Amino acid sequence: QVQLVESGGGLVQAGGSLRLSCAASGRTFGTYAMGWFRQAPGKEREFVAAISWTGGSTYYADSVKGRFTISRDNAKNTGYLQMINLKPDDTAVYYCAARLWGLRTQIHEYDYWGQGTQVTVSS
Repeated sequence: QVQLVESGGGLVQAGGSLRLSCAASGRTFGTYAMGWFRQAPGKEREFVAAISWTGGSTYYADSVKGRFTISRDNAKNTGYLQMINLKPDDTAVYYCAARLWGLRTQIHEYDYWGQGTQVTVSS
């Protein structure tokens, strides 16, 4: 069982940066792959980035590639999403999610979800 709590969201101007954090409970966080997803108003939740349980593999949606960086610190039971050069289209609620072992990009493949953190990018 893993419980996830996101933080770090906020209001930022276009071109700005934010770092989201995902704090996980449980002693076995290091065995869980982690993903970040987002949901904008009126839109479906979409994949943003994922990282393997070791941190050795990462994968990004094309829309964020080169601007977002996913990472994790298993010693701190925390995952991160560093976002730079933010655009108004990045405005959404951002969710972190976890699943055992393998990195995946589909929503239904993740077992545990946080409550989300709002990111708003003004133009």
